Amino acid sequence: MKFDSLGLKAELLRAVSEQGYTAPTPIQERAIPFVMAGRDVMASAQTGTGKTAAFTLPLLHRLSERSGHQRQPRALILTPTRELAAQVNENLRAYSRHIKLRSLEIFGGVNINPQITKLQRGIDVLVATPGRLIDHMQRGTVDLSRIEFLVLDEADRMLDMGFRPAIERIVKSLPNQRQTLLFSATFSKEISQLAQSYLNNPERVETSPPNSTVEAIAQQAFRVDQKKKREVLSWLIGSNNWQQVLVFTRTKHGANRLARQLETDGLPAAAIHGNKSQGARTKALSEFKKNKIRVLVATDIAARGLDIDQLPHVVNYDIPNVPEDYVHRIGRTGRAGRDGLAVSLVAGSEHGLFEDIRKLVKVEIPTYGVEGYEPTEPLSRDAGKTPTRQGRGKGGGGRGNGGNRGGGRGNSAPRGQKSARGNNGRGRGRNGGQRSQQSRAA
Repeated sequence: MKFDSLGLKAELLRAVSEQGYTAPTPIQERAIPFVMAGRDVMASAQTGTGKTAAFTLPLLHRLSERSGHQRQPRALILTPTRELAAQVNENLRAYSRHIKLRSLEIFGGVNINPQITKLQRGIDVLVATPGRLIDHMQRGTVDLSRIEFLVLDEADRMLDMGFRPAIERIVKSLPNQRQTLLFSATFSKEISQLAQSYLNNPERVETSPPNSTVEAIAQQAFRVDQKKKREVLSWLIGSNNWQQVLVFTRTKHGANRLARQLETDGLPAAAIHGNKSQGARTKALSEFKKNKIRVLVATDIAARGLDIDQLPHVVNYDIPNVPEDYVHRIGRTGRAGRDGLAVSLVAGSEHGLFEDIRKLVKVEIPTYGVEGYEPTEPLSRDAGKTPTRQGRGKGGGGRGNGGNRGGGRGNSAPRGQKSARGNNGRGRGRNGGQRSQQSRAA
């Protein structure tokens, strides 16, 4: 199927072509016709498979059919994070370049006054995070009385972040007669309940099993002691000459510390998380996209909304407490059908968490050891779990591909990497290819 068979306006097709796309992805192929027909839609697809275009393109088409500038927004797109709001509006601007529609993103962490000025000038599509939108509602600087379309983007993440009360408050202020679209990377009982509350007899679109990962992403794990993770990470980046690496940590403090340590190892790095100002987050992301920095260290706030063209490598420095977060983290690579590599560094205390991930994604994740960094920590099967979620009774830290259980040396090198080796010696130095002078706790 080609985009021109979906009934989109010629101006939109021209913009899509200028972005280099000719054929819709499965989620776009299935969802766009329902949105064009005016149906409410509840859609789920793997991260990185084009969900944003699946709702922005038909939304722009329907808005342009009844064009005519007005001051109040006609479409509202709610997103969980600032980065995702900015990304969605970037796509809106790209696709609407040949039609007369205005869009605006609003989020916290920046001066509210320029947003107020732009709202006063009039817009057609408003992309917002719930907290900042409520701020505008309280100030009386936004009018939602003419909303015709509501999109809940990454709805599962909004619930995870505690936005349910804010969403309910916002939706109550909208007209009852509207088209509502819910897009999410995963479906859960809570998402189904949300859909029942806000959607009218929705079409349900699923293009892949829940919580599945994109086949283009190669997944690997390395068993390593927590205190040696930083050294192993630097060695992997330097020895394999990785030039663009997105690394996830569990905490903001851990992200800051790791970024500083990688800088000491000669790897240009920056941290991005909720405590950073929006200006700092935007600058770090921009420099990463332009390859001015080699490693971007992020917390899970960045797992949704970071759309980095052809990002080759994602590293789980800390294993996430919530298995579904693993899906969203590694979904930053392997986007739009491109290959990607996702690496997890698994400490003994994280064994139980990683086993939960294996069960969730139902994909064999080969586990390796690194010569010179053989793990000594005992495996904890129940790390991070509640008493009702016991780990599997299998010993070891996952099956190695050609290696021992629990992360013994593999007989062959992982895909896209050099053989893991070392002398128990020094970490990578300032050229990114030598080992660091001393061991630091991760």
